[in-house]
Amino acid sequence: MDAADPAATDLALTADRLGRSFDDRWAVRHISFAVQRGEVVGLLGPNGAGKTTTVRMLAALIRPTEGTAAVDGFDVIREPDAVRARVGILTETPGLYDKLSAAANLDFFGRLYGLDAGLRAERIEHYLRSFSLWDRRDDVAGTFSKGMKQKLAIARALLHDPSVVFLDEPTAALDPEAAFIVREAIETLRRAGRTIVLATHNLDEADRLCDRIAFIRGGLLRIDSPAALRGAVGGASLTVRMRDGVSAEAVSAVRGVPGVRAAEPSDGVLHVGTDDPEAVAPAVVRALVSSGADIVELRPERPSLERIYFDVMGVSPRADEAVGGEEP
Repeated sequence: MDAADPAATDLALTADRLGRSFDDRWAVRHISFAVQRGEVVGLLGPNGAGKTTTVRMLAALIRPTEGTAAVDGFDVIREPDAVRARVGILTETPGLYDKLSAAANLDFFGRLYGLDAGLRAERIEHYLRSFSLWDRRDDVAGTFSKGMKQKLAIARALLHDPSVVFLDEPTAALDPEAAFIVREAIETLRRAGRTIVLATHNLDEADRLCDRIAFIRGGLLRIDSPAALRGAVGGASLTVRMRDGVSAEAVSAVRGVPGVRAAEPSDGVLHVGTDDPEAVAPAVVRALVSSGADIVELRPERPSLERIYFDVMGVSPRADEAVGGEEP
């Protein structure tokens, strides 16, 4: 691949056995994965798992101890300046100039990126409008809420049209309202086809926003789509509630449906084990109606990402290591 021709590949980012040690302690090792253009990949793990260290290596902010990575074909070790010119980064703290207006903040950073005056003005207006900040463009950033500051920081990270946007714990330490605002901004980027690497320990955030999730804890434990992760863990089911309770005839009828692994009554509800709840549901309904049951509610159930998280991490929800320490 010609590094000068980013369009020559569908891959925006690659990492091969990436690792970083601090003195004699490894923060993270053996990180290998690739990110397609327009894909959102989450780095999920507890505090101290190595997510921030991984992001810093991928963005050429710190040098890997072993392995390598590339953005648009530019190597993070041999060509760090070219990599840094092609990435945008949002950290947990927005790092804005509070005494400058929103527009002035973006104009300042646009100058640092080397954008000419016309392009700066065009992109500043575009992103401030995209994130509903245009009406506040002349207000100083110090008057903004935490959520608005993070949105402005996202706009700053996008000004130079980066190939990959790194979002490192973008909603950490935010109140629920501010976190919601930031997630909506990220969803806007996702719908626009931006390539994003999102480092987070927020399970709901990863589940809602990511095409694939990479579980990291000192190394890469697993990477896959949320749907594939749920399928691998198993435990999918249908929960059926009937008006007159669960009869023996209803249980027998459902057990005979192809694709049903088990059918067990509990507390007046029938729990139907199956690998594909949506596909099996119509046949289960027909079987129950034929048995004379009156269905009040039928609800597909799939394993939660929380359960998958603990399964991949190999910890109990009550174990000390599920909490973690400070990020390296």
